[in-house]
Amino acid sequence: MTIITEQDHGVVIDLVYATPDNLAGKVVYQEAVCALHPDAEACLRKAAGYALQAGFTLKVFDAYRPGKAQEIFWSVLSDAQYVSDPSQGSNHSRGVAVDVTLLNESGQELDMGTGFDDMRELSHHDRKDLPSEVQKNRLLLLGIMLHAGFISIPSEWWHYELPNSRAYPMIDSDLVKV
Repeated sequence: MTIITEQDHGVVIDLVYATPDNLAGKVVYQEAVCALHPDAEACLRKAAGYALQAGFTLKVFDAYRPGKAQEIFWSVLSDAQYVSDPSQGSNHSRGVAVDVTLLNESGQELDMGTGFDDMRELSHHDRKDLPSEVQKNRLLLLGIMLHAGFISIPSEWWHYELPNSRAYPMIDSDLVKV
């Protein structure tokens, strides 16, 4: 695991699950460090560079997630379209998935049409019923992340992971305590 820092990676870190403002409605991470598998860290570093090149900053909501946290999320929303079944393992628990958005030059989040962790169809990538500005912002984030080597999933505009993520083993790290 590689620790992600704002200074070293040129990102803003806001680990949402270390606050009560998330899908579970409570603090899930009692202690948390932002970390990724070295392969995903290399892609995140590229993505941060591409974002900066375009005048934006990546904001990280979540990265490595322990299996115990995944169990909490599954107990709140057992819908595999949005939350991975902990028995199958989450790509976050493999350290190869990251949840992000873009900040403008003033440090404000771009309008993505929904907030992070909004588990509704409005959060799906290919929505044609959203304002063009929202679609442009989502496509900008998508382009940055794909160009850096990540892939997306259809149901969450904020979630990116390495291709072939399931080939990576689950990680049991104490960097994030639940």
